[in-house]
Amino acid sequence: MIQLVLATHNAHKVGELRTILGGALEGIELIGYDGPEPVEDGETFAENALIKARAAASFTGLPSIADDSGISVVALGGAPGIHSARYAGTRSDTDNVELVLKNLGSETNRAAFFTCAAALVVPASSREFVELGLWHGSILTEPAGPNGFGYDPIFKPAGLSVSSAELRPDEKNAVSHRALAFAALMPVVRRELLPG
Repeated sequence: MIQLVLATHNAHKVGELRTILGGALEGIELIGYDGPEPVEDGETFAENALIKARAAASFTGLPSIADDSGISVVALGGAPGIHSARYAGTRSDTDNVELVLKNLGSETNRAAFFTCAAALVVPASSREFVELGLWHGSILTEPAGPNGFGYDPIFKPAGLSVSSAELRPDEKNAVSHRALAFAALMPVVRRELLPG
């Protein structure tokens, strides 16, 4: 069984990703990371995902994957973007959501999209890969739904009539930006790590 490190200290994210990937993990054991957290000072989601994956690969000597994600609101010039987690300066989901709604005000163009960059770093071959997943939609005028986290309560995915936070976890995991990015990355993971 090949070990693959997910560069996060969040056990919930490890479990969620195991669920999202399902059969794509056959022959691969996805494990958490307990090493030092790197400084995420990249200017793109892809750069930050690679920073995290490189840190985990360097610390463990094992192939590592990481992701970085956030929401971009068209009328706000793409903000919060890579600053999504810290947009309001408090790292509070509620504060971040309230600031987006305040800054949008009565703006009629409420188009937005989530981006997820999923990175793989293979120390044995010094090879690196990044795949992107985009989830398009729009910003609601007020939060709705009890599920999810972050900006889910105000994000209405394209083609749906409910917020991301009104989707069941399995429904979100089938269509989200994370699901799309890792669906694109897993064939690369399997090609790089599994012989034959």
